[in-house]
Amino acid sequence: MSSLATHFSAFIFLFPIGIRRLLCSFSLYLRNPSLYRSKTWYSSEPRWKNIDLYFLLIALPIASFSWIFLFLTFSGHPTYRFTFFNQAAVTLIFWVFIILVILRENFDPFLINEGMLFIFAGIAFLIEYSFVGKGFTGLGSHVYELLAGLTLVCAAACFYLSFRPTAFFAEVVLSSGLIFKGTWVLQAGLSLYTDTFSLKGCHKISLSRSLDKINEQCDLEEDSLRGVALMDLLFAWHAVLVLVMSFTLFGVLSCNRNLRCGEGAAPSLADIDSESMLRRPLPEFEVE
Repeated sequence: MSSLATHFSAFIFLFPIGIRRLLCSFSLYLRNPSLYRSKTWYSSEPRWKNIDLYFLLIALPIASFSWIFLFLTFSGHPTYRFTFFNQAAVTLIFWVFIILVILRENFDPFLINEGMLFIFAGIAFLIEYSFVGKGFTGLGSHVYELLAGLTLVCAAACFYLSFRPTAFFAEVVLSSGLIFKGTWVLQAGLSLYTDTFSLKGCHKISLSRSLDKINEQCDLEEDSLRGVALMDLLFAWHAVLVLVMSFTLFGVLSCNRNLRCGEGAAPSLADIDSESMLRRPLPEFEVE
C-alpha cells in the first residue's frame, strides 16, 4: 500500500470479483432458493467465459514479483520496506487459492473439498488482516484500520461458509465485503497519496520522507481529528452505497431473468414441478 497505483490495482482486482460473486449468487438463489449452495468461484459455460479467473492466474504472480522487486530496491525505513514483502506474500497466497480453484474446476471436484477452499480463503484474509496498515500512525493508521475490519469480515464469512454453504446471508456479506474493500482501498489511495483529494491541513504520504515526517501526516492535531471524522463519514457513505447497490442488483435480477449469471440458469422450482408432471405416467382406466 505505497502509492495510488497500488491502491487502484487492488480496486481493479477486488471490485469486479465482488460484483461477479454478487451477480452469480443472486442469480443462483433466485432460480432455486431451496437448493442454493455457495461456491468459492462461480464458473460459467462455456469455459472461455471464465477469462477473469485465468487473468488472475497470470496477474497475481506478476503483482507479487513487483512487490518483491520494491522490497529489494526500496532503501527507506525497514518498517515500510518489509510492508512490500508482506504484500507480496499475501498476493502469492491468493494466487495459490486461484490455482486450487482451477484444479477443482478442471479435474476431480471431490479431490479438493469446497469447504477446504473456503477455509483456505479465510486464512488468507486473516494473514492479510495481520499486515494491513502496519507501521502507519495517525490518519493513515485509522484509514487502514477500517480496511482491516473489512478484511476480517470477509475472513469470518469464508469460515462460516466452509461448514454452512447454504447460508445465503454469509455469501452476500462476503461479496459485498469484497466490493466494499475495493471501493475503500481506492478511497484510501485518493485521500492519502494524492494532493488533489488530500484532506484539509494534511499532506499526502510519501515513503521517501523520514519516518517521523510520514507519521506527522497532518500539521495540527485539530486537522488530524477532523480528518479522522471525515474518513469515518466517507466510510459510512461507502457502506450505504454498497448496500443500495446490492439491493438494486437483487431487484433487477428478480424482474429480469435475462440478466442473470450463467450458473443461475438452473431450472427453477416451477420448471422442475412442471417437468415432473409432464413425465408422470397417466393413470390407466379399465374399459368395461
